[in-house]
Amino acid sequence: MSVSMLSTFVKPMHPEGRKFVAIAAAITVLLFLLWEPLGWIGVGLTVWVYYFFRDPVRVTPDRKGIMVSPADGVVSLLEPAVPPAELGLGDEAMTRISVFMSVFNCHVNRAPAAGTITAVAYRPGKFLNASLDKASEDNERNGITIELPDGRKFGTVQIAGLVARRILCWSKEGQEIGVGERFGLIRFGSRLDIYLPEGAKPMVSIGQTMIAGETVIADLGEAPQA
Repeated sequence: MSVSMLSTFVKPMHPEGRKFVAIAAAITVLLFLLWEPLGWIGVGLTVWVYYFFRDPVRVTPDRKGIMVSPADGVVSLLEPAVPPAELGLGDEAMTRISVFMSVFNCHVNRAPAAGTITAVAYRPGKFLNASLDKASEDNERNGITIELPDGRKFGTVQIAGLVARRILCWSKEGQEIGVGERFGLIRFGSRLDIYLPEGAKPMVSIGQTMIAGETVIADLGEAPQA
């Protein structure tokens, strides 16, 4: 198999997944000792765990004035909504785009646009199905607010799902972040909400498939005149 073909099927794995792959591999060894057919089921499980934590290289569009998807998955909601209070974005409705990630999607999350992180806020909660509208309000979540160079702000919220039990965010308040840069990860099925800044226009439709860091999700437009 050529190097190019190999890279098509074998993707880099995020370090967060190493311990889970090791656990799955250890269980697989035990299953082989018990009964060989069970061992092969364990092999499949180990491969799936590796695949879940894949962290492929992404090529972010080199265009000014765009926002890219923060997650792999499918657009499940596109509507006005008041952002979570902890983001500090006010109590007026903003355009919210929700991207639902199944357990088969890559779960590494990326910044939709470049700017300065002005808030990182974690909130414990329930573990409802992440595709439900009320998951944005009731589920465990972690939000970051990013201020664009022109002063506008937007929010991106990691939401735990029915299976997910751990949200990871390694970005910090005051940090400069680039468009498409990795900022977090959610384990095992979840959702990302993005609250667009004033003047931005959605460039997606419900049901559209997203690729984190690559698919254009919105046009930033111009900052409204004061």
